[in-house]
Amino acid sequence: MFTGIIETMGTIAAAVPQGGNLELTIHSPLAQELKIDQSVSHNGVCLTVTAVEDQQYKTVAVTETLQKTNLGGLQPGHSVNLERAMVFNSRIDGHIVQGHVDGTGTCQSVTEQDGSWLYRIGFQPEFAPLIVEKGSICLNGISLTVFDISNDAFTVAIIPYTFQHTNIQYLKPGDTVNLEFDILGKYVARQLITRASH
Repeated sequence: MFTGIIETMGTIAAAVPQGGNLELTIHSPLAQELKIDQSVSHNGVCLTVTAVEDQQYKTVAVTETLQKTNLGGLQPGHSVNLERAMVFNSRIDGHIVQGHVDGTGTCQSVTEQDGSWLYRIGFQPEFAPLIVEKGSICLNGISLTVFDISNDAFTVAIIPYTFQHTNIQYLKPGDTVNLEFDILGKYVARQLITRASH
């Protein structure tokens, strides 16, 4: 379980195919604080630490994860947003994030405003019922507030701190992003579907 508040960025040191899986070696200042079997969010995807050595650690993304997220496109030198699992004795500054990506979206535009940035993100229309004006979404692991929603796109505003401390600074039109919709919205949608079918 995560909050969507990015702790730091890591750098992909190696991305090695292993059958249908992908082993990632990540260089990060968090590495020395990690242990094997610990869960870490990578661009919003919960993965398990499999090895730790000095300033690097390893994790594996399985076929299912590669098919539903943007992790399969990671190459050495790419930046990845990192967050360790939440601790329940502290404030939740973002929102409840599972690290289970629902699907990917596409950056449609980036508009720089005086001191902030607007990102327009396209998504699959089937997810439209899960997103509400001024609601929460997790984009590449970042907890953000959505607005200007249509049936297949939404906008998020990025403040300078978030821009400088996450890999959203590298996002450009055409790039793919990981999306996890608010868990509360998913439960409500499920209830409505279940009731309608009876």
